[in-house]
Amino acid sequence: MRVTFLGATHEVTGSCYFLEACGRNILIDCGMEQGRDTFENQKIPVSSAELDTVLLTHAHMDHSGKLPMLYSEGFRGHIHATGATSALCDIMLRDSAHIQMAEAEWRNRKGKRAGENHFIPIYNMEDALSTIRLFVSHEYGEIIDLYDGIKVRFTDVGHLLGSASIEVWITEEGITKKIVFSGDIGNINQPLINDPQYTKEADYVVMESTYGDRNHGEMPDYIGELSDIIQTTFDRGGNVVIPSFAIGRTQVLLYYIRKIKEDRLVTGHDHFKVYVDSPLAIEATQIYVNNMLGYFDKEALELIHKGIDPISFPGLTVSITSEESKAINSDDEPKVIISAAGMCDAGRIRHHLKHNLWRSESTVLFVGYQSVGSLGRMLLDGAPEVKLFGELIQVKAEIRKLAGVSGHADRDGLIKWLQGFDKKPSRVFVVHGDDQVCEIFNDYIRDELGYPAVAPYSGAVYDLKRNLCVEEGKIVPVEKKVEAAKVDSVFERLVHAGKRLMVVIQHNKGGANKDLAKLTGQINSLCDKWDR
Repeated sequence: MRVTFLGATHEVTGSCYFLEACGRNILIDCGMEQGRDTFENQKIPVSSAELDTVLLTHAHMDHSGKLPMLYSEGFRGHIHATGATSALCDIMLRDSAHIQMAEAEWRNRKGKRAGENHFIPIYNMEDALSTIRLFVSHEYGEIIDLYDGIKVRFTDVGHLLGSASIEVWITEEGITKKIVFSGDIGNINQPLINDPQYTKEADYVVMESTYGDRNHGEMPDYIGELSDIIQTTFDRGGNVVIPSFAIGRTQVLLYYIRKIKEDRLVTGHDHFKVYVDSPLAIEATQIYVNNMLGYFDKEALELIHKGIDPISFPGLTVSITSEESKAINSDDEPKVIISAAGMCDAGRIRHHLKHNLWRSESTVLFVGYQSVGSLGRMLLDGAPEVKLFGELIQVKAEIRKLAGVSGHADRDGLIKWLQGFDKKPSRVFVVHGDDQVCEIFNDYIRDELGYPAVAPYSGAVYDLKRNLCVEEGKIVPVEKKVEAAKVDSVFERLVHAGKRLMVVIQHNKGGANKDLAKLTGQINSLCDKWDR
């Protein structure tokens, strides 16, 4: 009964936790690291083929993005998530595979001219599609008998459509312990989705701390502020360019803009156009539409019952093809352009920035978290020029941030969620926050609120029966971020295939002699063919 902390330790992205219980190997989240990578993450202690299952809190890439890599390394267990998370991962993981493959192709064209080694994507489309088939969907509140001695429940945590905290009950040798993984705790009063729901009991809590050092402040007038930005920008003849995360943030923006149009809050620009230029965002929006009744909050459901689509309106145009995307900037009429990716490090948004950053009449409006090292963060920090597609672009557009628009709870929201437990857990593990923020929040809830808290580093292992740290984490700063795997990754895949073969052999222990003899012969024939 042990938990090992692997990712999102003293960092915001790359969530990954390894749970050993009842003879099972369970992973909670398997996310990509995004933005600046501060510390090296320790590897999963077992091979991917030895993992029995994955529990997934939600669909964002920093929680789900490496799942196809597990498949490529031999994982064949189930991935348990809510229905909406499963649907969103269907599009997210396919999109991620496309990006991985396109980047590898671009690097290989460039590298071939320079005589560099061949780059291999960390996974491909086949891996992503096969991973999607491993998903098993569950409803909020359903208690799942995962294995003998292990039960699981997903609770709405109000961060994203389908997002959840995960409760895990473990019973070994007559001892039962409960560990709760918070996932990303949502901000209150977000459009469309419910506020976070609270959990009553836990022996251990693993909780995020993204905004653990600050509050969002008084609830802003989102619609009023967005109206003013659109009005001012349109009056000077510019475009409002919004780098937006395709899932969650884009749908909230559409909700706000529908209200702005309905109440005619932007004058002199009747019927202004709004473009959603992201195939991923378009697919995600359809998933929101398909899941309205199962996941939307009371206010959104009241609109639906009146026959009003909360995230659609006249003047909304979706751009799917690259030709449709390019045509947006050929039109001089002021418009709102919502495009991914939210941190500006990839995707079509970079083309829209290239066309608008140098225009003093345009506005670039940020509506979500910008990780240190991302292009979005550089623009918010006042970079006078940025490089896009090999060209230096002067930053003359107005750079704005819609204050308070965050899918994450602030410090007070985090504390409210933690205080939702009837009694203080035996230990609170603080994760998913920038290094300093993680320490600040950990110190606050430990010293000021009296919770037994610790902020583990990657590699830390805790015995849940004895409430004891059996191995300290490792503080290993990243010297240089590796952006893609090289040719030796092919050999690594072969090694993972060999590990999977050993798992298959163990699974066949006790099988019929005839079947075991057949498998032995097949393995020996393969070895005879390749032994050199």
